[in-house]
Amino acid sequence: MTSATTLTTALPAEQRASLMRLAREVSFDAGIRLFEEGRRADRFWIVRTGSVALDVHVPGRRSAVVETLGYGELVGWSWHFPPHVWQFGAEATSPVRAWEFDADAVRARCAEDPEFGRAIAAWVGRVVAHRLHASRIRLLDLYAPYGSGGLM
Repeated sequence: MTSATTLTTALPAEQRASLMRLAREVSFDAGIRLFEEGRRADRFWIVRTGSVALDVHVPGRRSAVVETLGYGELVGWSWHFPPHVWQFGAEATSPVRAWEFDADAVRARCAEDPEFGRAIAAWVGRVVAHRLHASRIRLLDLYAPYGSGGLM
């Protein structure tokens, strides 16, 4: 992921501090599913240590991993957009320590403080754009006759 989408560089210091006041520390063992595609998105995480694979359901095949996330990266963006349903699945591929955020609390903070809300929306938007591109490339690599052709 680009530095523009990781927490340490994606949000101005004031908004980052405001977000972190809503965080709680959690951990997951390798192999634990954080969420499943199509289910309710009511929280999100920022990875502190370890890695999380994002996957997409492919009918008749195993789920395809589209990206692996690590330090400082946002796991989950579907909480930000109605109808708040996960668009990917996610699984810890190693032991993970993360900050967890309650989506309702963060959305309420966004509504209370428009500057905070704009910063969060811009960050999540950059993440969505990056994930869309990464998913497209990965799926072309897996299923197109000649792969992605090195498009970047």
